Amino acid sequence: MSDIIDTAVANGNFKTLATAVGAAGLAETLKGAGPFTVFAPTDAAFAKLPAGTLESLTKPENKAKLSNILTYHVLSGKVLAADAKKMTSGKTVQGQSVRIESKDGGVHIDGALVTTADILCDNGVIHVIDTVMQPK
Repeated sequence: MSDIIDTAVANGNFKTLATAVGAAGLAETLKGAGPFTVFAPTDAAFAKLPAGTLESLTKPENKAKLSNILTYHVLSGKVLAADAKKMTSGKTVQGQSVRIESKDGGVHIDGALVTTADILCDNGVIHVIDTVMQPK
C-alpha cells in the first residue's frame, strides 16, 4: 500500500485534487502518519464548480481559503464505510462537522454521494465523492 497522496495520484481520477492539495501546502500532512479519512472529490466533481472557481482558489493569495475547503474533506482517524453508516456527523480537520447520512442505499457526506468507499492506504482511507463540499 501507499499513502493517501500517492494512492490518489496513482488512481488517475484525482489530478485536480492533487494539484489543489499541493497549492494549499497540504501534501506533506496527508503523507504523514495519520490516520486520516479523506472524502476525495474526483476531477469530475471539481469540474462542477462554477467557472473560474478552481483557478481562483489555487492562486497563492487564496491558499488559506483553499486549505480551509480541503481540510473540510478530512477527518482524523480511519473511518471505514461500515463505521460511517452508523454516524450522523464527523468532525473535520478544518474544525467544522460534516453531516453523514445513509439513504437511498448510499452514504452522503454533506450531500455529496460516496461513489467508492474504503480505498485503504498506509495512513488512512479514501472515500470517493461526487461533489466538492463547502464549509459553512
